[in-house]
Amino acid sequence: MTEDLLLRVENLTTDLVTRVEGGERALRVCDGVGFEIRRGETLALLGESGCGKSMTALSLMRLLPLSGRIVSGSVRLDGTDLLALPEREMRRVRGGRMGMIFQEPQTSLNPVLTVGQQIAEAVKIHEGRAKASTPARVVELLRAVGIPDPARRAGEYPHQLSGGMKQRVMIAMALAGDPQLLIADEPTTALDVTIQAQVLRLLKGLQRETGMAVLLITHDLGVVAETADRLAVMYAGQIVEQANCDDFFAGPAHPYSRKLMESVPTAEKRAGELAVIPGRVPPLDRSFGGCRFAERCFREMEHCATTVPGWFRAGPEHRVRCLLWADGQPSFEPATAQAASPANTQTAGEALVHVDALQVHFPIQRGLFKRTVGHVKAVDGVDLVLRAGQTLALVGESGCGKTTVGKGILQLERPTGGSVRYDGADLARIGAGRMRRYRKDLQIIFQDPFASMNPRMLVGDIVGEGLQALGIERGRGARRRRVAELLDQVGIGEQAMERYPHEFSGGQRQRICIARALAVSPKVIVCDEPTSALDVSVQAQILNLLKQLQRDLGISYLFITHDISVVSYLAHEVAVMYLGRIVERGTTTEVLEDPRHPYTKALLSAVPVIDTEQRRSIIRLDGDMPSPAQPPAGCHFHPRCPEALPECAKAYPEQTRLSDTRTVRCIRVS
Repeated sequence: MTEDLLLRVENLTTDLVTRVEGGERALRVCDGVGFEIRRGETLALLGESGCGKSMTALSLMRLLPLSGRIVSGSVRLDGTDLLALPEREMRRVRGGRMGMIFQEPQTSLNPVLTVGQQIAEAVKIHEGRAKASTPARVVELLRAVGIPDPARRAGEYPHQLSGGMKQRVMIAMALAGDPQLLIADEPTTALDVTIQAQVLRLLKGLQRETGMAVLLITHDLGVVAETADRLAVMYAGQIVEQANCDDFFAGPAHPYSRKLMESVPTAEKRAGELAVIPGRVPPLDRSFGGCRFAERCFREMEHCATTVPGWFRAGPEHRVRCLLWADGQPSFEPATAQAASPANTQTAGEALVHVDALQVHFPIQRGLFKRTVGHVKAVDGVDLVLRAGQTLALVGESGCGKTTVGKGILQLERPTGGSVRYDGADLARIGAGRMRRYRKDLQIIFQDPFASMNPRMLVGDIVGEGLQALGIERGRGARRRRVAELLDQVGIGEQAMERYPHEFSGGQRQRICIARALAVSPKVIVCDEPTSALDVSVQAQILNLLKQLQRDLGISYLFITHDISVVSYLAHEVAVMYLGRIVERGTTTEVLEDPRHPYTKALLSAVPVIDTEQRRSIIRLDGDMPSPAQPPAGCHFHPRCPEALPECAKAYPEQTRLSDTRTVRCIRVS
């Protein structure tokens, strides 16, 4: 076993120090962290944002910010203590024996250098190759990570590549030094499920070929279940549970781990609310005299606040830092769903919004006189119906036109063709003046809550802005009372009115955006990826809130997402979109349990799931989605379709109606 050991981390303690009036303030982001990684295995580091996962990785690489310092501990890579190395030696290890893939490839790549030049830099530093042989090695690395036409792609800039391609370039750079250990910090968080499946499959293949180990940092339990061998759960700078994946998913031992598992949305939980973890991760600038999770724990005991828990065994390779295990295995009552909510059991309501043949085309202009030479067909003939008190989920890969559909319905992007009928009017045919009266009924929640709020405005003014702009509450006193009610309704509280957006967590900011949308009493809300950037525990709070509001107020949602687990929990109907068009539509049960279009099948097969019995064989899609400026002839999906026939390239398939609620566009379906 010792011969297989590659990395041993012991008592790693890291502080981030900031200067404050009267001295220094230290945040202990890693507090006595310890774990081991064997050769060729994947260890997942799991936990909420702010728990110290990324800071642990940066400590291993000695890439801490200027305010960071490693206080104590050891990091031994194949017997070498990395913390004792001088910086000159550490530079050879960094990117050589130990590589790292960062969460956001766009910000990690230099926009003014080609990807080939950036990979070549890594090759020269870590392989010491002659200048003449470097281009061939760059092409070899790009080919190894599955990039088609690598010689051409090496001459392109980062902005010319898709998100999945950029992440593959980052992996190629990390592989240039032939690393023994690869640290992957949320490598698939910003990717679609199909691209995520490609990246994870690539990493597993490279592990088999090279024998490298992987430290995978993530908050996605499905990704952990499908890719990791062992995992460590981190909370407030400390590891609280370690186990192999089979033992962990059979029965998490720590109350925090159990709540994380219960927070994952699934179809089975549609009848009730998701489990939530109250409160937030505690600030790390304080000293802890007991269990760090005690304030949020549903099994808190009297001595949890005053006794620091040590390690206890929950199995042969399963350890947990929890006082419940001091006297042997505790009993955990299984989570029970609440009574079925009307929002999920009601019959279909009246149709509020009819979208017929909606088109949104953007002109491509070139030359001195901005001559139009073509169009980007972002939305190209979409039909949808939004019903009262129900949720329609719009799913598909990035770039397929989902967000543009939402903006087209709200007239934030003017349609090129088609109609959007609401309350007797065709919104696509009326001007901005007449559209103003419909604004209160049609609202939107954006994907990035921080970017959608003015950082210089107080939260009270942000939430009340719509009330003032639309003349709903003209008096300041009445407006402030309404804002206070809204903030209480979304679980923030009226004390937030005098604070700024940067003073809140991501989940709290999203609640503020929901309050802003609710301020004008809308009937329809377009939710554009409202939970994609949130931890699973915070996501559960937002989904519970949206479901509660729908039940109480009868609001309709157009829920734009690529997270199928969220769709299975929240949505009543699903529309699957590919390259500007709807390829399949039906009730959630119809589409998710019996997908008929090949693209829908591929999407669902790529979704990582915890339960091994629910996993499907992944259907591999070659290449990326074609450009909407030059869509393929015939069925737009046929160049990537594993079931394509010669006829698929001749004409776009007609709509096939399988039931009153089910339609599919595929010549194989009848």
